[in-house]
Amino acid sequence: MATEDPSEVDAEAPSAETETEADEDAVEWEEKAVESAEEDATEEAEDDTGSAEPTPVGVKLGSTRTVLAARNGSDVATTASLTCLATYEDALTGEERVIYGEEAAVEYPDRVQYMLRSGLPEDDENAELAGTFFREFVDANDVPGDSVVVYAIPTIENEAGLANLETVITGSDIGEAHTRSYPEMLCASIPAMGDELEAIEEIFVAVNLGSTNLEACAFRRGEQLSRFATGAVTGNEVDRTIANYVEDETQGRVNIDRTTAREYKETHASFVDFQPFTDVIQQPGGGSHEFTIEHAVMDAVDEYVDALVDELANTFLPRLANDYMKTYKLALDNEVVLTGGMTCIPGLVDEVEERLSEALDREVSVVAPDEPVTAAATGAQRIADRLVENDAY
Repeated sequence: MATEDPSEVDAEAPSAETETEADEDAVEWEEKAVESAEEDATEEAEDDTGSAEPTPVGVKLGSTRTVLAARNGSDVATTASLTCLATYEDALTGEERVIYGEEAAVEYPDRVQYMLRSGLPEDDENAELAGTFFREFVDANDVPGDSVVVYAIPTIENEAGLANLETVITGSDIGEAHTRSYPEMLCASIPAMGDELEAIEEIFVAVNLGSTNLEACAFRRGEQLSRFATGAVTGNEVDRTIANYVEDETQGRVNIDRTTAREYKETHASFVDFQPFTDVIQQPGGGSHEFTIEHAVMDAVDEYVDALVDELANTFLPRLANDYMKTYKLALDNEVVLTGGMTCIPGLVDEVEERLSEALDREVSVVAPDEPVTAAATGAQRIADRLVENDAY
């Protein structure tokens, strides 16, 4: 029977000490491999962070509402607020607190301040208030500082007001990567004329039916021609007229403020299916008075459309034709774009189309964005998106 040589067995079999050293070497190698992988991952993350694109944001600082538009995943989300603020004293600390937007308008109607009544901050005080409002609004909506921000601004010629608006913009914590401004009418026309930036390549007329101004302008591939603005035909004037007509219709028994008149307009005005409505007011000394409005709201809005068409047909368009006849013809062959809050009234766009066609004695096509309140900010965001995409900031 064969037997193993003990010396040979000892030479081939590893000792306990050798096995321990091998295990330690394996553990050390694994630890180094893990450390190396972690370092690579960290460097990768740093590279990703360093190369991350800024967030494209669109902003409209409006006389009535301010709107932010920014990406939310694959979609664009908008946030709107009334452009107003109020201050109050903290009951515990005595510190001054700021409240803005709808809360300020509802809770502090006696001292709420609308700092952009004319569309721009007219003086240093209003510029400071607008800056405070905008910072509060931006902070509440977590807009990143590393952003490319495009602002939709009024086309009115007001150097002092535009300079004050620039102070508000530069004083905010957003737009660290880049800020730029474009005409509000052009921005609001973008979602009305397509899904991308088709309006930038078109020749057309845009009309902004704003709260504080009626503005009109021809655009030739983004260039502004024959800018026009008047404060005689405005949404605010409609509110005042409604308040006066409510007093007349109720034989002087009901007096409403402009805020209530605006609510009547936004809630009830319609060229499609207006229905008389009832409201109740509290009377001095107690008791209440119920009343029905049949004509006041629509009479005011109807007069507004007549005045609007008159300004376009007899002032703005003749001026455009005189200055740029070929552009005038090309623009009217395209769609006329209505922007601004007044276009929210059902049937108003069709009504303007019919009356303007009659006034010009030619067929005119009139359109408006689906979401007039947020359209300018949405268009501005699309421009910001393109700037980021093209690395043009």
